[in-house]
Amino acid sequence: MAVHIRLRRTGTTRKPAYRVVVADSRAARDGKFIEVIGHYNPLTDPPTIKIEVERAQEWIKKGAQPSNKVRNLLARAGAAKG
Repeated sequence: MAVHIRLRRTGTTRKPAYRVVVADSRAARDGKFIEVIGHYNPLTDPPTIKIEVERAQEWIKKGAQPSNKVRNLLARAGAAKG
């Protein structure tokens, strides 16, 4: 099973907020996931980024692949490049 760390869209129409989730790569964007490890709100000034960096690093060590946006968010949250 290929596992990815990616964003899951929440919020209302035209007011998106995102959860950072660990999910099977075959699952739908807003579908089934394994674990929520953070959230991201791009509408606040500055954007709100809260990610459990330790959990993300554990999943990356197990072979999870972060999406490009999540990789950027992890770098901004203070995690080493994964």
